[in-house]
Amino acid sequence: MQPSLFLPDPPGDLAGLAYRDALVDAAEEAALVRAIAGLDLKPFEFHGYLGNRRTTAFGSRYDYSRERVEAAPPIPDFLAPLRAAAAGFAGLEPDQLEHVLVTEYAPGAGIGWHRDKPQFDQVVGVSLLAPCVLRFRRRTERGWDRRSLALEPRSAYLLSGPAREVWEHSITAMSELRYSVTFRSRRYP
Repeated sequence: MQPSLFLPDPPGDLAGLAYRDALVDAAEEAALVRAIAGLDLKPFEFHGYLGNRRTTAFGSRYDYSRERVEAAPPIPDFLAPLRAAAAGFAGLEPDQLEHVLVTEYAPGAGIGWHRDKPQFDQVVGVSLLAPCVLRFRRRTERGWDRRSLALEPRSAYLLSGPAREVWEHSITAMSELRYSVTFRSRRYP
């Protein structure tokens, strides 16, 4: 049997990564899922290509064609308690989380290797409905250093420092419907 390229346990040695089980309870998750299901989600667009996940942004959004952050519709009231919880987890004030990206991962949808855009600073992701594995990698002189973190429904993760700036992350294709609500603080010159 070939050994896994990813470690099965949470990567405690990955500086800047924090994880919390049950940031929200089951009733809060159900209310969030109902509200998200009513949003106008559109296929993710990246340089003229459409991704297999659907998204919408609030507060601000990143325009890939113009390579800049632009204004987006205001953050809806139903996300205010989740934003406050995410900010508390990250040690921030809620208004510091200026950007919210809601993503629907239908079965078969995932996201490839990437780092969040440099205009953003801290990233707090909240996972709803289905579990998934958040994978990490960074190039070394000998190849790739890899880690992984199992994200349970209703959990949250924080990417800051090296976890945010040095490591890339990805999520493999989902087998069940999953929603992600990602909050980002901005980095200003």
